[in-house]
Amino acid sequence: MQKRMFLMAIVLVGTIAGFAQGAGMGDMALENTVLRQRLDQLDREIQELRENSALQSNSTVTQVRQPVWSKLDIQLYGYLKLDMALDNSRINTGNFARWVDSERYNDNDEQFNMTANETRLGFIITGPKNNGLITSGKVEIDFYGTGAAENKAGIMMRHAFIKLDWPDYKFNIIAGQTSDVISPLVPTTVNYTVCWWTGNIGYRRPQIRLTKEFSFNDDVDLKLEGALARTIGRENFTSSVTWDTDSGEDAGFPTWQGRVSVSLPILTDKKSTIGLSAHVGEEEYDITQYGDHTDFETWSVNLDVTQPICDKLTLKGELFTGENLDSYLGGIGQGVNVDTTDPIYFEEISSQGGWIAASLEPCKNKNFNFGMAVDDVDRGEVNVGDRILNRTVFGNVICSLSPNTDIGLELSHWRTEYHGPGDGDGVRAQVALKYKF
Repeated sequence: MQKRMFLMAIVLVGTIAGFAQGAGMGDMALENTVLRQRLDQLDREIQELRENSALQSNSTVTQVRQPVWSKLDIQLYGYLKLDMALDNSRINTGNFARWVDSERYNDNDEQFNMTANETRLGFIITGPKNNGLITSGKVEIDFYGTGAAENKAGIMMRHAFIKLDWPDYKFNIIAGQTSDVISPLVPTTVNYTVCWWTGNIGYRRPQIRLTKEFSFNDDVDLKLEGALARTIGRENFTSSVTWDTDSGEDAGFPTWQGRVSVSLPILTDKKSTIGLSAHVGEEEYDITQYGDHTDFETWSVNLDVTQPICDKLTLKGELFTGENLDSYLGGIGQGVNVDTTDPIYFEEISSQGGWIAASLEPCKNKNFNFGMAVDDVDRGEVNVGDRILNRTVFGNVICSLSPNTDIGLELSHWRTEYHGPGDGDGVRAQVALKYKF
């Protein structure tokens, strides 16, 4: 009986101890849960304090955390290009052809050039449409900037402009640097200069341009373009005559450019385009030595035509006449003639010329181009030794090795005549490899 009572006592004590232990474990679990929740809350509060402190101490932190790319639609484009050229006479400038140097003392001086300077990079930025307005922009560069060695090419800005476009009204405004309104066409050449200084005038400069288009009966389109552009002048002509300021800046007003063009079907269903353009501006030269100033006009009248012959053949060309056209790449690079004898003599150099080219595309991966161009300067307005005629005849074939890779071969003959002895003739063979993106 005593043993039985003793065993029952042991069982009772063990049961009570078990209940007590279970109760203690439950209390500890509850305490752990509460502590864990408090720690999580403290972590959140600390994180919030850190973020608020960072925002207050440096507002740019939030900018760094934003994506690097713009919220606008930005399209990257351009190409990588290698040019190789062999000339049987010295061509100015070598990497690209402008004219043949005088052969009076250096006849048939062969040269070879290789460069990647025409490699081009650009961005087209397009914003959202807002109340019928589409805002966009363009930036484009190549590596034909001056003042650098051949293997250390300098960057040159080609285009940098803003465009405000109201497509419903067929009206747009361009503000920035882009191509001239006048003489807008270019022949398809492997040579970088597309016949500049050889009959194809027009370049790029800062401007504000307005364009308005009209459509009639779905067959006839009329375009009106006008621009106020910076007059590109110069500070000095010679070491003996200097100016206080840039001659274009000193004129006190911009150059005006305008063009009217009409597009309509003539020979084929494809529309032909005929354009008439002109520009007029002024340069002012303050002559330091004489306390005087001289004004010079720059002007041109131009005709451009694009004529499809059939689906695979197109003709295009331009004609021009004008004075003081060196900044428009006319006059074979000559704008004003300066005679520094007493009295000092100045005269605008007049020139006229043009170009015509045919483009044939018999299949998708081959394009053939043939053409000629000429720039004729008034002999009586230049000094002995200056250029009076520059002419080229060219032909090329451009083949696509892949959708993004082209190879081009061009043969051209150049003749440059001078006032006096020293006319130059040259044949140029050029090969180019281009990878487009």
